[in-house]
Amino acid sequence: MKKRTPISEIMTKKVITLNTTDDLETAERLFKKYHIRHIPVVSGNHIKGMLSYTDLLRISFADAIDEDEDTVDTIVYNMFTIEQVMAKNLISVSSSATIKEVAEILSKREFHALPVEDNGELVGIVTTTDLINYLLEQY
Repeated sequence: MKKRTPISEIMTKKVITLNTTDDLETAERLFKKYHIRHIPVVSGNHIKGMLSYTDLLRISFADAIDEDEDTVDTIVYNMFTIEQVMAKNLISVSSSATIKEVAEILSKREFHALPVEDNGELVGIVTTTDLINYLLEQY
């Protein structure tokens, strides 16, 4: 196992994002369409927050809807904006951070994804699943 492997080797580079002006119904559709659990919320290329599927579950009955279902009950979603539900004050890492450094951050915190930023711009996202898949490839 290489000790200094940068996170850029395993991060997702084609990141699905939301804008602060998008609605929560759009967010749920993206979560289900792409089978993802975290979506950075951006303004241009600058990250403003992170929305997780768990954030949606906290305010709705989204888990009662079939994963393949296209219809979404929007009554609860119309009561909140993405900015009200998303996590703010994020910890981010640069693409040159090592996999070990990222693993240490994720192991000590209660979240499962980190935005990857270079020069203040979003360039990727890394999740605990990315780390597990990397470790599995080593064996």
